[in-house]
Amino acid sequence: MNLLRIRMHHLIEQISDDNLNAVWELVYALHADCYMLKAIEEGKRSQQPWDVLNRDEALKELMFL
Repeated sequence: MNLLRIRMHHLIEQISDDNLNAVWELVYALHADCYMLKAIEEGKRSQQPWDVLNRDEALKELMFL
């Protein structure tokens, strides 16, 4: 882990100040995409076939609220 950290610091130091903000935006977007992908996969794993309502069932449920 320490070697990877050293290599990351070395790569960051090579990025110009002008490009650092653009790189950060890209890395943050990739992080957010990975976070959402994990959440979607978890949702797919936890969802059961009987958890889904069709349109008519959903309308009936909404009418009782």
